[in-house]
Amino acid sequence: MIGTVLCYVLLPAARLLRALRDAFFTCRKNVLLEKNVSTQIEGVFAATRGRSVPEEQEALLHQWLEEGAGNSPASESAPAVGKVSVTFTSDWLEGSELLMTSLSDLNLAPEVTQCAGQQLIELHALATSEPQDHAMTELAKLPTEETVAVAGSAPWEAVLPQKDYQVAGCATINVDLQNEDPAVLAWRSVRDAETVPAEPRVWPIQDTIQFCPLPTEVPYHDILWRDWEDLSVQPCVLEQVSENTPLFEFRVMSYNILAQDLVDQGHDLYLHCHPDILNWNYRLPNLLQEIQHWDPDVLCLQEVQESHYWEQLEPTFKEMGDGFFAGFACFYKRRTGTKTDGCAVCYKHSRFQLISLSPVEYFRPGLDVLNRDNVGLVLLLQPLLPEGLDLKAVSPLCVANTHVLFNPRRGDIKLAQVALLLAEIDKIAKTTEGSYYPVILCGDLNSVPDSPLYKFIRNGELSYHGMPAWKVSGQEDFSQQLYSRKLLAPLWPSSLGVTDNCQYVTLCQPKKLDRRKYSRNFLLQFRFCHIACERPPHLVLLEGVTDAKPDHPAHWPKPSAVVKDPDPEPFVPRSSGVIQHGLNLTSVYSHFLPQRGRPEVTTMPMGLGATVDYIFYSAEPVENGNRGGRRLYRDGALKLLGRLSLLSEDVLLLANGLPNPFCSSDHLCLLASFGLEISSLREDFADTEKET
Repeated sequence: MIGTVLCYVLLPAARLLRALRDAFFTCRKNVLLEKNVSTQIEGVFAATRGRSVPEEQEALLHQWLEEGAGNSPASESAPAVGKVSVTFTSDWLEGSELLMTSLSDLNLAPEVTQCAGQQLIELHALATSEPQDHAMTELAKLPTEETVAVAGSAPWEAVLPQKDYQVAGCATINVDLQNEDPAVLAWRSVRDAETVPAEPRVWPIQDTIQFCPLPTEVPYHDILWRDWEDLSVQPCVLEQVSENTPLFEFRVMSYNILAQDLVDQGHDLYLHCHPDILNWNYRLPNLLQEIQHWDPDVLCLQEVQESHYWEQLEPTFKEMGDGFFAGFACFYKRRTGTKTDGCAVCYKHSRFQLISLSPVEYFRPGLDVLNRDNVGLVLLLQPLLPEGLDLKAVSPLCVANTHVLFNPRRGDIKLAQVALLLAEIDKIAKTTEGSYYPVILCGDLNSVPDSPLYKFIRNGELSYHGMPAWKVSGQEDFSQQLYSRKLLAPLWPSSLGVTDNCQYVTLCQPKKLDRRKYSRNFLLQFRFCHIACERPPHLVLLEGVTDAKPDHPAHWPKPSAVVKDPDPEPFVPRSSGVIQHGLNLTSVYSHFLPQRGRPEVTTMPMGLGATVDYIFYSAEPVENGNRGGRRLYRDGALKLLGRLSLLSEDVLLLANGLPNPFCSSDHLCLLASFGLEISSLREDFADTEKET
C-alpha cells in the first residue's frame, strides 16, 4: 500500500462504476496478454473504451474479482461508491510559525477520518494494483462535478487559488509525511495535482546558478532558521549600560513585502517559484503570521500595494489588539504618478504617540535628478512610559522609512533622493538647541554595503564629483561600457532649496542675534576707504581720469576705526562636489556572517544574493575613530540590544531562493531591539545608590 487516499470526491454512482470497470478491465487485460504496463500509459483507457466488448469486460471483471478479492467477504466483492474525507485538525495559520520553532516541537499531523470503511479497503486494494498510477490519471480525466471539503479555518488562513483542474480534489497526500508543515503540504497538494512539466524551471539567464524545483522532503523550517542575537550581553554594551540604567525597550521591523502588482508585471523574475506560492491569497497569511510572531512595536513596510493596504493590511493591523499584540496606528504614502505601491509606517498605540508626520515625495517636475516616483515617510514619536512618569523623561524618536529607486545606472537619482530624505529628517529630528533626537532610518535603499551611497549615510560625507553614476549603489559593474553618466557638481540646483549639508535652506542655523546688519548706504561709504583710494599699480595712466585721488569726506573715520564683521562665516561654494550630513548614523547589521565566513543577504534578485535593506540608527562617533575611511561609533542615548540574524546566499539557495513556501517575499525581514535611556529614572537610581 502506498499510503495515499482520495480527497472528498462525489461522482454519480453510474459514472464511477463505469470508470472503475474500465480501470479493472484494462489492468486485467494487460496481465492476461502479458503486456508491459509501461507501454500502455498513453491513451489506453480511450482505446479500451472505444474497442472493448461489454460482455468481455463483464467476464474479465468477474474473473478479477474472484482471483484478486476472493478472500474478502461478499459485501466487499463488488465496487461501491465510497468517499474519504481528509480533515486538517491543525489550523493552517500555524504553518509559517515553524520558522521560529524547533523541529522537535512540530506536531502538525493531518488526521484522516475514514467514511465508509469497507469502501476504503477496496480503494486501498485498488491502489496496490500494478497500474494504479495510470488508473488514477485516467480516472481524473473523466468529466465530473466535484466538491472539496476541508475542515478548519483561521482568520488569516491562506486560500490556495482554485485552478481549472479536471478533478480538483484528487491530489494525493502521503500519510507518511504526517510531521510535515501544513503550509508546505497544502502547497504540495496543489502542485501534485497539476501536470508536471517535462523539464524543471530554471533562471533564463546565463552564467548564474540554476534553480530547480526542490524535493518534497526539504525541511524549510530547518534551512531558514534565523537566530536572535542578544547584543545586550556584549562587553561593549555592558560598559555603557549599568544594571540600574532604566531603558525604554522596543522593537523595529523593516520589511519589503513585495507588491502583488510587481509580481504580476515581472513573472520572469520568479520562474523558479511554483505559481501558487506567488498568489496574494497564499502570501498574505504568511506575511501576517511572520509579523505577528516577531511582535514589532514599530513596523516599516515597503512595496505595499495601495488596494491591499486599505482593504486588508490596515484593518488587520488596527484589530491586532488581543494578547501580546497591541493595536497599530498606520500611515501610508503611495508612490507618485501611476505607481500602485508605496511605503507604510505602523506603531503600537500602547507604546508611542505621534508628534508629527511628514510624507516625502522625491519627484520634482523639471529636474532630471529627481524625476522618479519614489517616496518616504518621516515620523516623530513620543515613547509612552508607565503612569506616573513624565513623558519628558525619555527623548522623542524619529523614524524614517523609504524605498529608493532600483535602476543601478542612475546613482545620481538615488543620491538626490537620499539627500532629500535626510533634509526632511534634519527638519523633524532637530531640537531647539540644534542637536538631534535619536533617529532610526529603515528602508530598501537598493545599494550594497560599502558602496558610495552606503558610506555617505554612515560616514556623513561623500565626494561625488566625476563619479560614474552606476558606481553610487554598487549593484552592478558597468565599467566596460564606452559611455557612462558621471556625477557633476552641483548635483541638484539651488532652486530645490536643499544645501550640500542636506538641510533645507529656510531651516539652516540662523545668524547670531547680535550680528550687525549693514545697509546699502553704509557699505557705499567704503568707496573712500584707504584701499579704495590707492591707485592700482597696473592701471593705465590717463590724465584727469586715473591720476585723480578722491578726497576723504570730513566725517569718514580713520582706517583703524572701520567696523569689522564680528562673526565671519566661511564661504563654501555650491560647486564643491561634496555633500554632508550631521545625523551620525550606523547600521544595525555588520553585513557579514563570521560563523559561516559569508556575507549577509537580504534579497536574491535573479538568483544572486545581495544586501539592499537596512536599519540605521543614531550613535555617537568615537573620538579619533576612523579606520580606513570608515567612521567608528558607539551607542549613545539609543542603544542596540539585539537583532534577528540574516542568512547567506548558499543557505537561501538550498530553499530555492526567494520567495519560497515559507518566505512569501523576495526580501527577508529585518528586526532590531533598541533601548532609550530614561533620564529621570536614571537620576532616581543614582540617588538611591548614594543613600545606600
